[in-house]
Amino acid sequence: MGQQETVATSFADTVREGIGAALAEVDADLARRYPGDPGTRQPVHTVYVPGDAFTAGTIRSWGDQALAMLDEHAPDAGALAAVLGIPDDLAGPVYDRVRAKLEREPVEDLRIDFEDGYGLRSDAEEDEAAARAAALVAAAYRDGTAAPYMGIRMKCMEAAVRDRGVRTLDVFLTGLMAAGGLPEGLVLTLPKVTYVEQVAAMARLLDAFEKAHALTPGRIGFEIQIETTQSILGADGRATVARMIEAAEGRATSLHYGTFDYSASCGVSAAYQASDHPVADHAKAVMQVAAAGTGVRVSDGSTNVLPVGPTAQVHDAWKLHHGLTRRALARAYYQGWDMHPGHLPTRYAAVYAFYREGLEKAAARLAAYVAKAGGDIADEPATAKALSGYLLRGLDCGAVDGAEVARLTGLTRADLDGLAGRPTKSA
Repeated sequence: MGQQETVATSFADTVREGIGAALAEVDADLARRYPGDPGTRQPVHTVYVPGDAFTAGTIRSWGDQALAMLDEHAPDAGALAAVLGIPDDLAGPVYDRVRAKLEREPVEDLRIDFEDGYGLRSDAEEDEAAARAAALVAAAYRDGTAAPYMGIRMKCMEAAVRDRGVRTLDVFLTGLMAAGGLPEGLVLTLPKVTYVEQVAAMARLLDAFEKAHALTPGRIGFEIQIETTQSILGADGRATVARMIEAAEGRATSLHYGTFDYSASCGVSAAYQASDHPVADHAKAVMQVAAAGTGVRVSDGSTNVLPVGPTAQVHDAWKLHHGLTRRALARAYYQGWDMHPGHLPTRYAAVYAFYREGLEKAAARLAAYVAKAGGDIADEPATAKALSGYLLRGLDCGAVDGAEVARLTGLTRADLDGLAGRPTKSA
């Protein structure tokens, strides 16, 4: 290469330097507020189990019940595909992977519930249940039976139950520390948030706990459950949820939409409370925009229609749940709630079909982008980031295998992490 040709310019160095100085605070603020994807696995669902019902065998029991439901109501790939409308070419691979998932890892994220699913008990009873939950979670991580993510949902920060919620959180976290420390998969959920100050209070509690146990600052994060209208739009007309993320001081890990509490707070009658109602779509759209780029994930809610009873009734519930899950995935809500073991087959069927049906096209587009090979779609870096994220989520949940992604793209896991803007890690 020859010497670079000199071109004419007009801006003096002092002008450029002045612009840089003027925007230095903006640069720092962008880096702080919008760090991008955290690079961690996002579970495809969260299962809630009441604090008094959770046992050492709960996760395995959910998997076994889900397998039994498949055996009874959809004993082969064709039967499940016919109920859910899965294309013939995907029926076998999806069915086989669903069964394998239910045998290997039936639950990806489990929350032991001390809020609505548990109710009001005596202090002694809730103390005992919280301590028992800590012991069971610690034992599960030690013996390898834990879900990848586990934790509790405490009572909210409203005055009537605040002290009880704080005590349960303290008992649970202290019990984990006594049993060997906080597991990597620990997740805490703060429900029914209405004011930014409640999020700030949760952050203060966790900071105090970390100091008491000499833990790394910021070690403990938490989810914010969006169940009230005030969490979306405040009395001042501002989008409260964005301010809640800020108030968490880097501890917010995700925003979870609460289907029934939020719908009820909007005055939606019980028969129409669902995750595809217009009020739900509005709330989740606000959550999605507020969380974009912050590293905070967004989760859809649940359906309360349970797949129980005769086969025809189970099939109707499966169709509903499958359709809602597919709808959420298309809208970039990659996580939701499951309330019954019978929801697991359709959760995984919907997720696996979603990632498998687009695998070859996404891989081809990404390979062409990396090779600068052109083609009939002119993809940009932002699209390459989305394509990589799609493949990574498929890998994380077991919808696709690393070998087939490598074969189709020529890329490693580290390559995909880099293109997706995630911190790189080993395959």
